[in-house]
Amino acid sequence: MKKEDKGRIINELTEQLKQYPHVYLTDIEALNAEKTSKLRRACFKQEVKLVMVKNTLLKKAMEKVEETDYSELYSVLKGNTAIMFANVANTPARLIKDFTKDIKGGDGRPKLKGAYVQEGFYTANDLETLATIKSREELIGDVIGLLQSPIKTVISALQSNGGQMIHGLLKTLEERK
Repeated sequence: MKKEDKGRIINELTEQLKQYPHVYLTDIEALNAEKTSKLRRACFKQEVKLVMVKNTLLKKAMEKVEETDYSELYSVLKGNTAIMFANVANTPARLIKDFTKDIKGGDGRPKLKGAYVQEGFYTANDLETLATIKSREELIGDVIGLLQSPIKTVISALQSNGGQMIHGLLKTLEERK
């Protein structure tokens, strides 16, 4: 590979590392062409970008990113590496988990090597945790639901008792004066 090509690839990887907040390093070497194609289609549907990379080029790209220190992932940059870029934290982990649940035995499975998710580093043993982690949007939805709960209770109480409750409230306020 020419030096210019390597430089271009490093720059592209650096831009992708800056663009996507969640990065998964996987080993998909055990997959045959059919399974690799199936995984790529699943990633495309879930808006996950799957890219095969050379470990040395990926390490250089990670070193160029000033905003994030990826040094904890350097130890897993061995063997065959595919990188999964995602905007939603748990999507790649769910893809790997769903993709491997139908496969019997240890062969033909994508394997998680390491991940940088929600400003933290995870190892291959954390796949289950990563798959169940809530995305930012899910957490915001939960908070909104919790905030709306007391309001809904008051509104339903007002509606169920109708004018009696409002009348009683106004009478109590009048007596305070």
